[in-house]
Formats: sequence, C-alpha cells, structure tokens
Amino acid sequence: MATEQPFLPVLLGSDMNAYGMARAFYEAYGIKPLVLGRSHLTATQDSHILQFQEIDRLNEQDVFAPALAQVAKQYADKKLLLLACGDDYAKLIIKNKPALQEHFTVPYIDESLMDEILLKENFYKMCDKYDFKYPGTTTVTADNYDNFTPPFEYPIILKASNSVEYWACKFPGKKKVFVAHDEAEKTAILKAIYSSSYQDTMIIQEFIPGDDSYMRVLNAYVGKDGKVKLMCLGNPILEEHSPEGIGSYAAIVTTYDKELMDQVRFFLEDIGYTGFANFDMKYDIRDKQYKLFEINLRNGRSSYYVTASGHNLMKYVADDHMLNIEQAVTYVEDKHLWMVIPKGVLFKYASNEKLKLEAKKLISEGKYTNSLYYNEDMNTKRWVKLTLNNLNYYRKYKKYFNNKGLSE
Repeated sequence: MATEQPFLPVLLGSDMNAYGMARAFYEAYGIKPLVLGRSHLTATQDSHILQFQEIDRLNEQDVFAPALAQVAKQYADKKLLLLACGDDYAKLIIKNKPALQEHFTVPYIDESLMDEILLKENFYKMCDKYDFKYPGTTTVTADNYDNFTPPFEYPIILKASNSVEYWACKFPGKKKVFVAHDEAEKTAILKAIYSSSYQDTMIIQEFIPGDDSYMRVLNAYVGKDGKVKLMCLGNPILEEHSPEGIGSYAAIVTTYDKELMDQVRFFLEDIGYTGFANFDMKYDIRDKQYKLFEINLRNGRSSYYVTASGHNLMKYVADDHMLNIEQAVTYVEDKHLWMVIPKGVLFKYASNEKLKLEAKKLISEGKYTNSLYYNEDMNTKRWVKLTLNNLNYYRKYKKYFNNKGLSE
C-alpha cells in the first residue's frame, strides 16, 4: 500500500538495479519512486511500486540537466532525492551537481574527487597509498595497438577504459570484457574494437585465476557527515556469462571480513567520500590477497543483496538526507542468498561446492531472495515476463557458459 511521504526518490535507469532500489524504498516507506529511463526494460515493466517516465537521450549532456529541471517542476511540492542506477548517470549527476542541487538532494561526491577515483592512473596511485592490491594493469591505444606486447603472461583481460563510448559502439563479436589466451587472439580482439567507432583507451590486465566464486563485491554507504554507516560484503557464486552480461553478478551470498571492511572504511573516510560506493575485487590464491578491480560511485547493479540481508540500503540514504535520522556504523554479518537467476541455473553452473551447499541451506531456511519477484508487486503480465526472462537464462547459460574461470 503506497504511503504519502514528504520526499520522492528519483531513480535514473530502468534496469534490475532500478527495480531493486524502487523495491527497497517501497518496503521501507510505502513510497513509489519516480523511475526515469531512455527505454522501459523488463525489470521495471508492469510494476505497481514505481512510476515510470521515458525520456529519450537522457544519458546525453544536452538533454540531461534540462530534462531533470522539468521533472523537478512537476514535483515542486516534494523534496526530491536523486539517485543513479548506472555509471553513466552517476557521472552525469556529479558533472551537473551544482545545477541539480537547486532542485534535488544529490548525495554524490564532487567532480574533483570523481576524477581522482575514476582516472586509472590516479586510481592506482590511491590504491598504493591505501595498500589496496590490484591486478597487473597497462593500457593500449588506437595508435599503438599494432605493436603492443602485454607486460604479463597470457591469458589477459581486455576492457574499455571509456565505458560510455564503448557502450555506443558496434562491431561483430562485441563483449563487455574479453579474454585473450595468446598473441593472435589479442591482436584480433583489438583490431575488431578499433575498427569500430570506439577510439579511446583499452585497459589490459593480468588474469587472476579462479572461477566466479573468487570474486567479492562490497557495497558501502557513507553519510553526509563523512562517516561510513553501512558495509556489506558479498561473495558471488555465479556471474552472468552472455556477452553483454559478463561481469554482472547473478547470485551472491553475503559474507564477512572485518579486516577488509576496516580497510575500505578508513579509505572512504580519509578521502572525504560521501554517498554510495561499490567495490569489485577478486581473491588471488597465489598470494592470498584481494585484488581491487574498480570502485563505482554508486550502489552496485546487484546491491539489493544488501537490503535482502535485512539492512535496507535505500533507508540509509533517505533516513540520512531526507529525515535527518542519526545512524551508527553497521558491518553486515547476516547470511542471505540473493539471485536473479532460477535455482536450476545456479546449481547446474556454479562450481564452488562449498558455496552451493551454503546456498541450499539458506534456501531451506527461507533466507533467499530474487529481487525481481516481489509478492506485493505481482500481476499476470509481470509474472509472464519474468517467467520468460527466467527461461531465457537457461538458454543463455547453455550457449555461453564454460567452466574454466574465464568468461569467453
């Protein structure tokens, strides 16, 4: 049942993350967030817990700020909380923060700190300063890829430095992330990429051995006072393996590592960070260290795993910024299984037997959640679309999955 509140969350994006965020707000406050997107994706379609508004080219600078000013006019009687569901929107919010703050509460860092965190050469300097380990990394450009030799052994990872530009380009065999096993494969991949409209830098990284279960994801919320309020560490059991989905988590069990959480907490508070942060890393069995891949300036695509564990991530930002409720720090220890795939896919394709046993135990105890299936938001149309979506996961894993710890 929707409840009247003095504030309205405005979510940018219409994917699985947008639905999880909308669900979290609805669960916490009985509120129906406004979801703005360039197109209406399955995750947010036929939903009664959100309001959707389509805005063409919303992710382009010349459209972005004027469109949001127009939305603010429509809801002039509400305090508006602006949140991004993806990287492109997070960057646009931060770049336009001074103008947006005239209409919205904007719980994001300033552009100067964004540049420090996101520019790769600055990012690795920060990692060194705060003692975060990271994979061997170098870059290659359109000018030098012809005679480029990686400084570490194969296999290697190849991914675009500019995700927004890469998202817009097209070429045969395009994937979010590539793995090259030898020189010939590396050359073919780079040639295909640079034959497209993408002409920016490519990041080349050493491959850290281990299947999906060696990954870790950490979501944090830092209050407006600059202090960490919530941290939740997840251990993915399985990632998506389709070309467009590589690197996106499909099933996560919450886990706990106080030493790692303390390290991340010190880092966030020391650099003056505020708002949501999302860390992707992989455990390297060779030296028993976590290797940090990236920091996202938003909650992660799979961040509903935090709310599902009993710690509503959206309640933290709204209680802090909208309701001025004081919060103590919480490191989540509650065990929970989050997933967006059918159980049949999870248990067929996940290879970590220990984690699979833990997942089965959590399911038997009722401690599991598929964030897209929400009983209070189910109707025939939505159920049919989600069921077809589930069946599609069986098809996609059958087609794309291999079990070598590489997403190919």
